[in-house]
This record gives sequence, C-alpha cells and structure tokens, in this order.
Amino acid sequence: MESHNGLSARIVEETGFKGIWASGLAMSASLGVRDSNEASWTQVLEIAEYMADTTTIPILLDGDTGYGNFNNFRRLVKKLEQRDVAGVCIEDKLFPKSNSFIGEQQPLADVDEFCGKIKAGKDTQRDDDFCIVARVEAFIAGWGLEEALHRANAYREAGADAVLMHSKLSEPDEIISFMKEWDDRGPIVIVPTKYYDTPTWMFKEFHISLVIWANHLIRASIKAMQITAEEIYNSQTIAAVEQEIAPLDDIFRLQNVAELQQAERSYLPGTNKSNHDQL
Repeated sequence: MESHNGLSARIVEETGFKGIWASGLAMSASLGVRDSNEASWTQVLEIAEYMADTTTIPILLDGDTGYGNFNNFRRLVKKLEQRDVAGVCIEDKLFPKSNSFIGEQQPLADVDEFCGKIKAGKDTQRDDDFCIVARVEAFIAGWGLEEALHRANAYREAGADAVLMHSKLSEPDEIISFMKEWDDRGPIVIVPTKYYDTPTWMFKEFHISLVIWANHLIRASIKAMQITAEEIYNSQTIAAVEQEIAPLDDIFRLQNVAELQQAERSYLPGTNKSNHDQL
C-alpha cells in the first residue's frame, strides 16, 4: 500500500499490509510539487527515513529513474540501506521523469545504459536482502509487447530482483499478454491503478508476485481534507465535522506518545514521584 509520510506508513502497517510503497507521486503531491523530479532525491530520502523510523515492515521506494546515471543510483542505494529501506524501484525513462499517466509516447532510456544502472546498484548494495525492482515502461510509451519482453528480460539478466510491468489501459490486456509470454522467468510486480476492476484472483492465476496499490491514501486524504475544509468554511464551526474526523487520541497513538510518556518517567527527573520519594 502507498504511503507518503511517517503517519501514513504507520497506518499501512497497522492495517496489516506486508509492505509499503513509498510513492513518488504521493510524496511529491504531499509536498505540493509535480511528479517530475521537482522534489530532490534528498527530500525523498528524508521522507523515506521518517517512514522507516515509524514502521517495521519492508519499504519499497519509488526511485523514479534513479535520479541520474549509474553513479547517482549507486549513491541512492547506499543511502537507502543506511536508512533501513528494503528496496528501490527504478523506471526506464529519462531524467527528469514524467508521470506515466500524463502524455503519450514518453521517451525511454537506452536498454544497455539502464542495465548498467541496475548492475551498479546491485554491486553497491551490502545487504543481500535489499531489492532492486526494474520498472518497464514499454507499454506506457506505446512500444508494444515485443519491446516489453525484451526490456524485462534484459533487466532480469542484469540482476534486477523483480520486474514491474506497467500499463495504463483500463483493462489488464497488456499485462495478461505479457505474463503468458514471460513464462515465470522471474518475479513480476504490477500497479493496477487504471485496471482497478480486475479481480485480484486473476493476478494470482497469472503468477504475479506483488500488487502495489500505488496512490490511494494520498487520494483519500485529499478528498477528506477538501470535504472537511469546505464544511468548516461554509458553516464557520467545527461542530458538524467533529464526529466525522479522527479523534486527537488517534493522532497521539499513531505518534506513539505513550512511549514518550513512559520514557519520561524513566529518564526525566521529577516526572515519577514514586521514584523521587524512594530516593
């Protein structure tokens, strides 16, 4: 499930999801900028660090194109490992990237150059469990099945731990045609944002390894904030919305305030009277 800050990451884990997608679109939207590398990679890294600090499940970072060439990417891998981020997904487009659902026939990276980037990342990682996912944008760019298979196989041979196959059709036709030809050569990840009506059992039937719900928490929060802001503005009171929003206690719980209170009793003089009396 998508997350875009520490709070949403905590909610994802609490809900029961097995992993977090640190979405580039959602993080940039939360910062009020476009999904075109307007947020720097260090800003993205800082958000990912907050996510990692507040959760225990694996985080897969949406690393766009890797923020440059092979050298930029291997530095990103190093910094992600230092922050306990479990993996990174990079897409075979050009820097600065454009969101996959905007425009047509977006230019793609050279296959050999992108393979070199994958190899550099794998050579850089120190944790054997760190994952590099290669995102194939051939369908997004309109290049067809043959090119999608060529790129996916090249990235797998370059060392990618999994391949993310992306499509913006409202039906899963491109994904299904790919899976029939792929023949279980390696793990496949999908993002069914556009073909959301497809039942999940179908993904399992075609041996898809991982499904990412890629932008739904940021979209839900935008809708909720718009409704709440409009209601308060129009009514000039918070009485009408109080029962429709999360109580303050939910915020304190998600922030783990109880742990701080316990720590204060242990470490801060004067906050635990019984201990003070014993002294």
